[in-house]
Amino acid sequence: MKKMWKDYLVLLFGLTISIAIFYMFQTLAQNKTFLEENALISPIVFVFHAGSFILAIVTIFYIFYATSFILSLRQKELGMYMTLGAKKNKVTKMMFIETLMIGMISLAIGLFVGVGITEVISKMIMNQLNFSGEGFQPFYPSSLITTIIFYVILFLLTAMVNAWKVAKKTVLELLHSEQKADILTSKGWKTVIGAFISLLLIAIGYYVMIHMGTFLHVGVIVAVFTVTPGTYFFFMALLPFLIRRVKSIRSINEKGLNSFTFAQLRFRISQLTKVLGTVAMLIALGLGAMAAGLSFYHNTAIQASLVHANDVTIHQPTEEELSEIESWEFIEKNSYSYKVTEDGVYFLKNDLQNSPPSIKTYSDDPSALPVEERVTTPLSQPEYSQGEIPEDWLEAFRSELLVTPSLFGERELYILDQQSFEQLNASAEQIILGKVESFTDHIEILKQIDKKHVNLAKAYTGEKPLMIGSKSETYTSLKNLASGTIFMGLFLGVAFLMMMASVLMFKLLSSATADIKRYHMLNKIGVRREKLSNSIHKELFLIFLFPALLGFVHVLVGMEMFSIILIEPFTKFWIPVVIFLIIYFLYYLLTVQMYKRIVLPKKK
Repeated sequence: MKKMWKDYLVLLFGLTISIAIFYMFQTLAQNKTFLEENALISPIVFVFHAGSFILAIVTIFYIFYATSFILSLRQKELGMYMTLGAKKNKVTKMMFIETLMIGMISLAIGLFVGVGITEVISKMIMNQLNFSGEGFQPFYPSSLITTIIFYVILFLLTAMVNAWKVAKKTVLELLHSEQKADILTSKGWKTVIGAFISLLLIAIGYYVMIHMGTFLHVGVIVAVFTVTPGTYFFFMALLPFLIRRVKSIRSINEKGLNSFTFAQLRFRISQLTKVLGTVAMLIALGLGAMAAGLSFYHNTAIQASLVHANDVTIHQPTEEELSEIESWEFIEKNSYSYKVTEDGVYFLKNDLQNSPPSIKTYSDDPSALPVEERVTTPLSQPEYSQGEIPEDWLEAFRSELLVTPSLFGERELYILDQQSFEQLNASAEQIILGKVESFTDHIEILKQIDKKHVNLAKAYTGEKPLMIGSKSETYTSLKNLASGTIFMGLFLGVAFLMMMASVLMFKLLSSATADIKRYHMLNKIGVRREKLSNSIHKELFLIFLFPALLGFVHVLVGMEMFSIILIEPFTKFWIPVVIFLIIYFLYYLLTVQMYKRIVLPKKK
């Protein structure tokens, strides 16, 4: 173990991350109260139960790949022990104890890291969302017990499997473990049929997801049972076919070491079909969960804009507020004069006519979004009482200028000409109404203005209203409603994205020993180390690329499902994509470095 401490460190890191992610997920999956109280979407509890099952299956494969990584590196060494006289049962027992010991060490570290990561990530996401997350606990006893039981059983099984693998092999098989035949993918009509089935299933799934508004719950089930097997068929039949076609192009195949690289890739794909399919689905789940969560978050501002045409409404602005908004980038800013008496609220007609406000208007089609329009009805009379004011002007007063019973009580609304307005025995007040470049950038100041409006309403009505009806209040209410679902999406996305690349990394590393002889042979016949290194970079890049591309396409189409509840499902889509690319690229670099250290001859 001292000699191979770097390999064991990678294994320990991988197992620790796996345990930490599993624990992270369980803290949410088992907290039913938190899920039900904070979920905007009602089936969210079912989603997390399904997610727990998927994660458990992926984790089982992951642990077997990870532990077989060390076994693959040590088979020749174990065969040497038996050649020198060690009994098979002693070697088998040693492998069992070693696997179990590493598992228990990683379990202890993983649980500690899991609680820490859960604490850090949950707080980070909650702070970004201004979400209290009451009921969510980073240290959740039932999740801890579930994780311990699950992994103890899993490590016992993997220890027994590794011991059994050693026990069933002869000394010669252990000594020559690198020398095994490569299994080529099937050719001919089987490949054609598999490729056709892949495209057909994925096409059906995509069609259903794009038209989710028509199919609803049935569409979700159909999508799951078509896209998932379609993904696996893609890597079993269609991808090998495409690689063979590229390899048959002489101008590409005969350039540099491409012939060797593509041959390696063909053999590799035949061994990785299930893994690549699993990674593609994990990418779709992880990236999709993050993208959906962020879409919910950023669509709250869009949804608030459907109710209000203007971003800022300030009654009776103070010097401090006027100084604050001086630096804001206004697209449009208007000022309206008004007076308040015991009986009514009186607006100056000239201000309204000179700068008519915009409002949101609705069509007869219930599925159509509201349209922003300027109030166009002329105010031809000298004065208007509330019953005489045109409907579009009343809508502007209600939704944009916030002249509502919440703020002014039961006072009547009037519009007066200049002379009548000046004769009114009351102090003139001001309303500032405007649109800004980025409404959410000023949300904290607007919340303070809302508090002032609440105090103003209390002065006018004697009671504190629950809401004034401003755009910032609408936005905050929508965000609070969606914050639980957003938090779950981001949390779930991080967990799946961290798991998916680890699965591919350990599967590749566990089969790396079979390639040692090939690279050593190429080195002996004069191929430079730099060329071999470039070949590895290219081969592993393509292996990482294929599931990433398919998973990304799944997400692009899958996000269309949310168009029935989100106005712009792709809002800020680049953020989860960047997070995914960073995580994926780091795992790619780590895999390349580990792989090169295993297969390339040592530098002299």
